Parts: sequence; structure tokens; C-alpha cells
Amino acid sequence: MDNCIFCKIIKKQIPCHCVYEDEHALAFLDINPISDGHVVVIPKHHAEFMHELPPASIQALILAVQKVAAACTTPYNILNNNGELAGQVVKHVHFHVIPKTDNSGLRGEWKVLQEKKDFKEVQAEIFQRLK
Repeated sequence: MDNCIFCKIIKKQIPCHCVYEDEHALAFLDINPISDGHVVVIPKHHAEFMHELPPASIQALILAVQKVAAACTTPYNILNNNGELAGQVVKHVHFHVIPKTDNSGLRGEWKVLQEKKDFKEVQAEIFQRLK
């Protein structure tokens, strides 16, 4: 994609502080980190959503995330947003590996739905979409 900032980083048109690279994935320091060592891991294959990536790209991407996470301070957050409503800003699949050194930033807390749909109904809907 011509206007994708991550594609430009992959093509070396925009510099980055690379920490890992292989045939399918690239990992670099986030330019707006929420902790020291905050890394963005991207596939070299452009796709906006995770489910659009070819299986080989997904496998390589997850392995790259695992390698970066193993090199980070523990504990850490691994974050992936798909779509604008989910908080995705750059429309290229990416994971954030965010080392945690204190209670600031992401805490993995969310508000539980007060009114939930029937679980069997939700389960049936998901099964139908997976067919």
C-alpha cells in the first residue's frame, strides 16, 4: 500500500529502530512508547485485519511476537487492535509488545457487560460465522 506508514518502513523509505527482522516480519521500537522497550511487530505482507493475512504470515508474525516478548522485561502486555472501533490507528496488522515496569499504561482491565446476550445464542452465531 502506497500510503501505509508500516509498508514504507518495511521498504526502508522511513527509518526505524529495528530490533528484529526475518523474511516475513519486522519489529521496531514504537515512536510513541508507553514504556521503555515498547516494540511494534508487523507482518511484511500488508493486510488491515488479522483474518486477512495468509496462514504463513500469521505463523511468522506470532513467532516474531513471541521472540520479542521473550527479550522484554516481564511482565508485559501484547496488544492487537483490529478496526477503528477496536482502536486500530494504522491500517496494517500489528502487535504492540509493551514491557511493564510499574502500574502505568495498560492494565488489562475492562468493564464487564451488565446485560449479556444468552450464551447459547452468541455461541450459535459464532459457529454460523465460522462455517
